[in-house]
Amino acid sequence: MKNFWRTLAGIALLILLWQIAAVRLNKGILVPAPSDTLRLMARNFTSLEMLLAAWQTAWKVFVALALAILLGLPLGLLLGLSDGAYHLLRPLIMTVQAVPVISWLSLVIFTWGVGWRGPVFISFLSLFPLAVLTTVAGVHDLDKGLLEMARLYRVPAGKVLREIHLGSLLPFIAAILDVSVGQAWKVVLVAEYLCGGDGLGEAILTARMNVDVPAVWALTLGAVLLGLLSEALIKSIARRFQAAWTRS
Repeated sequence: MKNFWRTLAGIALLILLWQIAAVRLNKGILVPAPSDTLRLMARNFTSLEMLLAAWQTAWKVFVALALAILLGLPLGLLLGLSDGAYHLLRPLIMTVQAVPVISWLSLVIFTWGVGWRGPVFISFLSLFPLAVLTTVAGVHDLDKGLLEMARLYRVPAGKVLREIHLGSLLPFIAAILDVSVGQAWKVVLVAEYLCGGDGLGEAILTARMNVDVPAVWALTLGAVLLGLLSEALIKSIARRFQAAWTRS
């Protein structure tokens, strides 16, 4: 309960600082008041056009996240179990991780032009190395005593993989999701903004081209709230899955 009130106090402080900035910075021209932004956001996100734009961005986020998890976890498990494969592929993974988003954007525009593939692909590339390397760290963190005991009692390899390897990786998978959801939203929005296509990023671009500063703030705030809601939803699903896995 104490943390709840602290969170409310933090939100109140943020709104207060926002209001002060709105008053002092060109009388709300560059920074609109919180009440105006919230009112405009509510009006925007009750329109069918903006709801469709939010859906366009959301499904790209979830597809990129699903691809990163489904491809990154098996590869991370393989690299964690094989030092040779890890040292062979680590430079490639680190290179993918180090390449700036803007460079991927340029390549995507040259290859596919405007459309949904660019945001999904770029977001996937930004999440994939994190999923792989976090899984590798989880495998290396396994209790070697459990593995030795499994070998001693000749536990079947499939059961070792499920009960020990995958079971021990669940906290690391939760960590991947914790970091990746917000990152996916940011990258998809930037990609939509620069690559075009339908979505909230394209709506923010249109507002910027029309010099509609309040709309930029309202759309940004809406995207932030949607990101937080999706993060809370995914965390809740992950916790239930982890609890069900532990009971089974």
